[in-house]
Amino acid sequence: MVSVTVKNGEPFEKALRRFKKKWEKAGILRDVRSRSYYLKPSEAKKIARSKKKRGAPRPASRY
Repeated sequence: MVSVTVKNGEPFEKALRRFKKKWEKAGILRDVRSRSYYLKPSEAKKIARSKKKRGAPRPASRY
């Protein structure tokens, strides 16, 4: 659970910004989106393979 305590005299906007940063670091939005619908294990593996392939560096040309 992500929580932020507002310090004495601190503007609400600043506290909200701190909350958003903690929320993004915790990966809550990513988790909610991934659980919004059921994903079969085979589909999850397929997506993971495609992400890995996209992130892989291309081999350098020899010529």
